[in-house]
Amino acid sequence: MAGTSMKDIRLRIKSVRSTMQITKAMQLVASSKLRQARSRMEASRPYLEIARDTIEDIAAHNTGCDSPYLNGRPVRKRCLVVVAGDRGLAGSYNANVFKLIRSELSETDFCVLSIGRKAREYFAYQGAEILDFGAEKAEGLAMEACRRMADGLIARFDAGEIDEVDLVYTRFVSVLNQQAQSQRLLPVSLEARKSSARQMIFEPGPEALIRRAMPDYLAGMIYAAVCDSVASEQAARRVAMDAASKNASEMIDDLNLRYNRARQASITQELTEIVAGAESENEEI
Repeated sequence: MAGTSMKDIRLRIKSVRSTMQITKAMQLVASSKLRQARSRMEASRPYLEIARDTIEDIAAHNTGCDSPYLNGRPVRKRCLVVVAGDRGLAGSYNANVFKLIRSELSETDFCVLSIGRKAREYFAYQGAEILDFGAEKAEGLAMEACRRMADGLIARFDAGEIDEVDLVYTRFVSVLNQQAQSQRLLPVSLEARKSSARQMIFEPGPEALIRRAMPDYLAGMIYAAVCDSVASEQAARRVAMDAASKNASEMIDDLNLRYNRARQASITQELTEIVAGAESENEEI
């Protein structure tokens, strides 16, 4: 019995060591991709801030502007632009995005523009309407693809097929802190913007200017959200794989202790049997 137990423990130690090698390799890969993703994310933020400030300046200083992109209309159908991961093994990264979506969904009808394989799989399982111009992969998504998504959203907004567009993604704060967030894209939200006292004059006019700038604005917002989400995914995967490697190391230490105890018990049992046999022979003599 002791011999069988020791064999099982040895096999378990071998299996855990193989798993730890995989988690360490994934941690190194995630660390490498994280550096690239952070550089891309930091490069996208200045453009995003300028585009957002431009649209908000137009709206804040032209109160007579009658654009549906700013004023909105009764919401009969929403569109959720959801950025999730391409793969699993990233801790609670994907789960936090879907948890936020479930908490914000109301009885209003909605459709989904999915970015990332996990987002498409989740909403396909839920039976939701998925727009066909999303992206299967979030990592490496180009600005041109974001522009095509923005054009598709604006076309459906103009046609009255959707009345509100919300972006759900994960904002990168630090390697240990990533926050799932929801942000309205259409109509443009001006709640956080404080208008100044200056008066601005636009040519050819605020409505035409907003109409012309809106595709670039939406594309920039989506692209920046994807960059943030990819960096967040790699950071979450790095932390998860580091924790998995530490847990595997602790498990190996525990299994080694159990193996040594089983081995010691086996040796003790063999010595006891030898001594008992020797005493039995002496008694017979």
